[in-house]
Amino acid sequence: MADIIPGTLSKRDINLSLLTIGVMFFVFGFVTWINAILIPYFKIACELSNFQSYLVAFAFYIAYLVMSLPASYLLERTGFKKGMMVGFFVMSAGAMLFVPAALTRTYVVFLTGLFTLGTGLAILQTAANPYVTILGPKESAARRISIMGICNKAAGILAPLLFAAVVLRVTDSDLLKQLPLMSASEKGQALDELIRRVVWPYATVSVILFCLGIFVRLSKLPEIDAKQEGHELAYLDSNKTSITQFPHLILGAVGIFVHVGTQVIAVDTVINYAGSMGINLLQAKVFPSYILFATICGYLIGIAVIPKLVSQVNALRFCTLLGLFFSFCIIFTHGDVTVFGHRTDLSIWFLVGLGLPNSLVWAGLWPLALDGLARYTKKGASILIMGLCGNAIIPLLYGYFADKLSLRNGYWVLVPCYLYLVFYAVHGHKIRRWSKQIYHQELL
Repeated sequence: MADIIPGTLSKRDINLSLLTIGVMFFVFGFVTWINAILIPYFKIACELSNFQSYLVAFAFYIAYLVMSLPASYLLERTGFKKGMMVGFFVMSAGAMLFVPAALTRTYVVFLTGLFTLGTGLAILQTAANPYVTILGPKESAARRISIMGICNKAAGILAPLLFAAVVLRVTDSDLLKQLPLMSASEKGQALDELIRRVVWPYATVSVILFCLGIFVRLSKLPEIDAKQEGHELAYLDSNKTSITQFPHLILGAVGIFVHVGTQVIAVDTVINYAGSMGINLLQAKVFPSYILFATICGYLIGIAVIPKLVSQVNALRFCTLLGLFFSFCIIFTHGDVTVFGHRTDLSIWFLVGLGLPNSLVWAGLWPLALDGLARYTKKGASILIMGLCGNAIIPLLYGYFADKLSLRNGYWVLVPCYLYLVFYAVHGHKIRRWSKQIYHQELL
């Protein structure tokens, strides 16, 4: 199919394209947010420290840093559709690596599989996010991204629950209590049996991902030609000869870095944090779903009010300030409460509440950071996708401080992240030149 210039697609074509991409974002979410339960699961089965267990997130997300630029070159050669197919095939190979990893209970092989999954996802994200951004009017880009976010987070709600239903047993609570009392051989045998439960689920996921790659390649998804966006979206400064000459893009990538780090900290640490309050794994498995449900609520609000009642940038400003407020509440609030049948410390519900402000940060950052890149859109998207390595690095910082200080004090990591996001929402996205004299372009 010939390349389509943005703005020339019919409403029907746009809706069909968004439906296809929505399925992809559902898959992204399922593969990504299952890490929330893999971390405590591997911590038990592979006998890991907090820091070691968060290597799950590191191995998965560091692929975004390593592979995003190669992914942009791949997309330039193949286009969006073929690139998406390759991404699904790579993810399929990563899921299949879980089979030998589980059969040998080798954590390094698990991490290799997670890195491979992340590599495929980096290719897909590099294609899908700018695709959604430029598929329609830029002033409603946050609304379209919010719809994709609902697909992503809905899968995230289901992923840990389905994993728990397929892999965990009611008797596992008794097993965990008995592990310290077992001999070395008995313990090894029990842990081998526990970890091998992931073999068939991940083999099935591998087949599904491969089939999705074929589906996308054969679909009628139009190929977007970002190079022909026209003068309306092109940045008109003739001195721009490199992707690094767009400060609002580079600063936006840093924003992506800290934003995704805060998002993963909330979802991937909440089970362990609940465990510190005496809630076992089988009960705590629902807390990531609570966070992602709050995120979906935020997306629905965004769809309803952006851009009719609130501009993209003002929504971003509000959400970053609310995230900063909730971060302080996690650290400083105390007191037992009972919510949804869980008796916990009040602070965990502010951690759950982070899902709400986090919802529109991603949707707000992308259109602001990609504004006016024109023919640099694919490379710009790869720079932003590199920012997703924040998912790898920031949770490790949390794990380090959680081991050194406490699980609660580890959440101090959130504060500088949200402070930077407030800066970008208020000022950073307006910067258009790297110079002592800063020029501004109002996007209100």
